[in-house]
Amino acid sequence: MTKCFKIVCLCYFIIQSNILLAQKKVTHQNLLWYAAIVQVNINKNWNWITEIQERTFISPYAQSQFLLRTHVHRNITNGFEASLGFCYFLQDNNDPYATDKLSVPELRPHFELSQKQKFKYLSIENRFRTEFRFFHRVTASKKDLATGYAFGNYRLRYQVQFTFPLVKLKENQYLKLKCSDEILLNAGKLITKNIFDQNRIYVALNIDVMPNLSFELGYLNWYQQRTSGIDFYNRNIFRCSVFHKINLHSKTKK
Repeated sequence: MTKCFKIVCLCYFIIQSNILLAQKKVTHQNLLWYAAIVQVNINKNWNWITEIQERTFISPYAQSQFLLRTHVHRNITNGFEASLGFCYFLQDNNDPYATDKLSVPELRPHFELSQKQKFKYLSIENRFRTEFRFFHRVTASKKDLATGYAFGNYRLRYQVQFTFPLVKLKENQYLKLKCSDEILLNAGKLITKNIFDQNRIYVALNIDVMPNLSFELGYLNWYQQRTSGIDFYNRNIFRCSVFHKINLHSKTKK
């Protein structure tokens, strides 16, 4: 895992250096993301997570994206987990001023491998995810949906996240600080100029209001390369999330 992390970091810095050299135009945008995540712990080895996200531009107010994602996780050993999942994704126009309001669906199955390490005052999670992206066809005018879906590309994602417990509120309830960085890379025949897709840096405060319920407020900086290879988005995103855990395993024992 340490060697893989070093390789990913090296690739990240090489790609970022090339981006800075080639950069010509950066579009800045501000967004709000709302998320609800439900985790059902079936037993000590299996859990099922479902999440809903609504994403909107702030000014002017406009729909940006909507997604519904579900994934099943299997605990392997020593903090390792494997997961299979599927996402239904709706993409609106990236320009909030655009009059074209067509929402383009995307089907996105994925699999991932993650590892969590817990220390006294810190926990670290490394996550590798591979996504397969199928886009709904659109007409030549790009104003209407056509029939069927077409495979677009693969996307490789690596995220490292650090969680620091700041204050113990009650038993199993904390105020926590979360910091993460995620790099996303594109692969496939249609990818020519934007192998680097995006980088996401995230900082948030998470508070446990109940042992199985928590709220999170955070800031995400989303830096994305466009298909031209020389134009970029730099997005400031404010995220509000609700996390709810349902422990079926505990109920079964009782």
